[in-house]
Amino acid sequence: MKPELKYVELKTGFSDNGPAWVGMVDFSKSKQTVYFNGKALKNLNGKGTSGNYFDVETGEEYWVSGIKKDGTNRLSTGIGKIMIDRKCTALYLKKVGFHKLNKNQFELIEIKPTNKARFTKLENKKLN
Repeated sequence: MKPELKYVELKTGFSDNGPAWVGMVDFSKSKQTVYFNGKALKNLNGKGTSGNYFDVETGEEYWVSGIKKDGTNRLSTGIGKIMIDRKCTALYLKKVGFHKLNKNQFELIEIKPTNKARFTKLENKKLN
């Protein structure tokens, strides 16, 4: 499956102002797991309280969605800068039709790759 540009926001412990990122995510074959920034986020299938995915290691809920064409990825009640991966800034600007990033809204960062094999091993670990 091809990586996709997505908006990811931590919901656990926050209202609509949790840490948020824009970056490339990878998917499992079933598309039920999103790999992003060193994490494996599994689809909650409608069972979440505020997110649509959960971190398989911590249980924290995350919101993962496509990029909004108007650039308003946070809910209107949300605050805080959105961290965006330097490597995908040009793609993001193209998708939203902007010429440059609003420095009041975004912070450029390096998003680390995710070792999918580590999570495959973790999820297929034999129980004692």
